[in-house]
Amino acid sequence: MNDGNCSDAATNGGIGGGASATVRRADGQVYVDARAMERLVGVIFERAGCDAEEAHRIAWRLTGANLRGHDSHGVLRTRRYLEWMEDGAVFPGRRIEVERETGVLAVIDGDYGFGQTVGEQTVDLGVAKAREHGVAVTALKNAGHLGRIGDWAERAAESDCASIHMVNVRGSLIVAPYGAIERRGSTSPFCAGVPRPGAPPIVHDFATSVVAEGKAMVALHGGKPLPGDALVDADGNDTSDPRPLYGETPPGRTPDPHAGPGALNAFGLHKGSGLNFFMEMFGGALTGSGTAAALGDTGKRRFCNGMLSIYMHVGAFHDDDWFAREVSAYVEYWKAARPSRPGGEVLVPGEKERRTMAERRESGLPLPEGAWADILAAAEKVGMSGGEVDAALS
Repeated sequence: MNDGNCSDAATNGGIGGGASATVRRADGQVYVDARAMERLVGVIFERAGCDAEEAHRIAWRLTGANLRGHDSHGVLRTRRYLEWMEDGAVFPGRRIEVERETGVLAVIDGDYGFGQTVGEQTVDLGVAKAREHGVAVTALKNAGHLGRIGDWAERAAESDCASIHMVNVRGSLIVAPYGAIERRGSTSPFCAGVPRPGAPPIVHDFATSVVAEGKAMVALHGGKPLPGDALVDADGNDTSDPRPLYGETPPGRTPDPHAGPGALNAFGLHKGSGLNFFMEMFGGALTGSGTAAALGDTGKRRFCNGMLSIYMHVGAFHDDDWFAREVSAYVEYWKAARPSRPGGEVLVPGEKERRTMAERRESGLPLPEGAWADILAAAEKVGMSGGEVDAALS
């Protein structure tokens, strides 16, 4: 943010970008102060129809994803979320409905509410059950986009709960099974986390495709290039080019990952492809949310997330600090492994994200020009003037 060669950020159709203290260009990207971005995105969602609390919650979680380096699940999603609201795919102000319940189980309908809202409500219910009974399971169906699933493992860890989360995306066909070209599933993430007293939790959150769809969209906007095997094109060739996933984008719309002739590949050949399959079984079929699709469907299934979560209260397993000491000892043992490259370092899950967060709090959130233009377009779409954008960013 202190690069003397930086210029003020680009404007878009007369909207915003003049707040040079919080928005700058450098190295071909736009850097936006995280707190300023959170304020701007919050105002956008308030203008779109969310109450102030929910708008702040969405903005905080999207910005938090960027802070941790998960740009694919961050503020890049703002314009797409607005389109989903317009299309009736997601609704503000929804609360979960518990359809079936025991002491350790809750089957929950998210009623197509924002994932940042109904996901939080679901995790809080699961954690409360686990703290009372030792373990608990929640089966969430019909949720809006749940964002970075690591958020939910972190929230559980705040209450001394280890957790596992398995997610599918009904109606989203963007991933090809191993050995195939045709789409049969989605990126379907898996996440696990454990608490550590006095230290950040250890959280591992990953898509079961080579890259998350949002990373393909970041690359499409001119951001970080994709690995060479991230996608398969219509001819069955592996490629790093994101365009086969999206096809042609109509003017005024965000790129649609369901429109292209290609697909994302599952990671890890048959192993990752099999894990992707089981996210459909647990997140889709078992929750009641529904799998991505089936033969005989007469149309595309309505988009939503399903999430099966398992919570384990550490205090129910151990009366003392044995778990914490064992985790700490194993972290030390893991990190003491000899690096494969001179000067390298072995990291535990989540360690890179924490370092990225510290760096980006200082330097700002890096965004490709296209992604920043999309956010400014979203502000314009909800009626914000250039002065109002600059005020939110200041």
